[in-house]
Amino acid sequence: MRQLAAGLLIAVFLAGCNTGDDVSRQTEDAAETPVGGANPAPEPSSSVSATPVEEIPVEETAVEDEDESNPDPDPLTRAPADGAITPGERTFFFFERPEHVRGLYVNAWSAGSRRRMAALINLARRTEVNSFVIDIKDATGYVSHRTAVPMAHEIGATGEVRIPSMTWLLTQLEEAGIYPIARIVIVKDPVLAAAHPELAVQDTSGGVWEDNNGTVWLNPFNRGVWDYHVDLARELAEMGFAEIQWDYVRFPDAPASALGRADFPGRDGRPRTEAIREFLAYSREELSELGVDVTADVFGVTTTATHDVGIGQVWESFIDVVDVALPMVYPSHYWKGSFGYQRPNSYPYEIVRHALEDAIERSAGLEDAGATRPWLQDFTLGAPRYEAPEVRAQIQATYDVGIEEWILWNPGSRYTEAALEPAEGFLEEPMVRIANEIIPVSRRFELFDTVTVVVEGEGDAAADSARDTTVATDTTGVGRGSGR
Repeated sequence: MRQLAAGLLIAVFLAGCNTGDDVSRQTEDAAETPVGGANPAPEPSSSVSATPVEEIPVEETAVEDEDESNPDPDPLTRAPADGAITPGERTFFFFERPEHVRGLYVNAWSAGSRRRMAALINLARRTEVNSFVIDIKDATGYVSHRTAVPMAHEIGATGEVRIPSMTWLLTQLEEAGIYPIARIVIVKDPVLAAAHPELAVQDTSGGVWEDNNGTVWLNPFNRGVWDYHVDLARELAEMGFAEIQWDYVRFPDAPASALGRADFPGRDGRPRTEAIREFLAYSREELSELGVDVTADVFGVTTTATHDVGIGQVWESFIDVVDVALPMVYPSHYWKGSFGYQRPNSYPYEIVRHALEDAIERSAGLEDAGATRPWLQDFTLGAPRYEAPEVRAQIQATYDVGIEEWILWNPGSRYTEAALEPAEGFLEEPMVRIANEIIPVSRRFELFDTVTVVVEGEGDAAADSARDTTVATDTTGVGRGSGR
């Protein structure tokens, strides 16, 4: 059954890639692309514990209700436009890595707002959260802080500073004992591509290649792409960031018809996986003297797919050249039939558990394999609505496979506090969604492995006739107890 499920997962993922959907960050581009292309995505509301976003079209997901285009300034740490340090400004911070990273994604606008950061820090103090993933450069190409990296100034990447005082931000995190992780997007960078089109994927008919959505992608085989991002990472490591997290470290996921026009100078017949591996190894070596961890966000399907699905990510090709791999195992992003589940989004515990079990099994056979830390879903994309039981089910699945670390993704940086363990521990047993039912967490092994059998036949009509069948009951695991 597991082999069949894995085969189905890969098959449907490939079909999804041919639609041109960006399944790794379907919700992300909405957060980073202003409505109408004019104004930046406004800051989320201060209610950190609000329920997840409504089930609405992805492109509207992250636009919230307040304008944060002018975050609180800090005149004491303002620097000239060239990124020079103001006299007396603190330039280094010390952060100790927690025993187990349990974090939240914080978009740049939230990170630059004193009010939003106060709310998020208070949320961390009340719960098990101990880490924040901070957007340093997202898919817009703009660098969030006042960088001194020359290339960023040359290409205009400093034109939208969203974190006006990195000194203030890091001071707050240091005082709160929150571990900061610097997220840097690689191949989606329209600013760099516009200034240096030679760094982008080229079109066989001439000029820069665009996918079917009109998006320009940087060429992962180009060393110039590597060096710019490593320079940004080095600056952050020298400030005190102890972890650099690469995102969009991959090739375009586009239909074969579009990719047939794409030319990757420097490839010289090499497989895509080689470029991804070489970049990750190179960045790790270049930053090694600074003592930072180098981590990478990868498609969730990489934990199960045994061959490259077209983006250059195969588990065995990168897991030994990163300190941590972060598969994005969002249940809503798995296609019908994945792991044998007709509607994966209704099975958050099962999807995350199966995906992470595959990752653990594959890493076990490799020398020097990095750790696995999943990205989990705290947003709604399709039914059911994701609230505390759905989010907690994913966290519990992570613990049940023996992984003690995770990070939640919400494009607006608004999180479901009821899904998080309070600092003093749970006072009541949490509820989780397992087998598409809301149950107390202590009952999870009674219902685990209830799967949707996909009936063979033609089209959705046959698939919709699938029936739920209990194929096994796992009563051997001890989990983390009813309190977790």
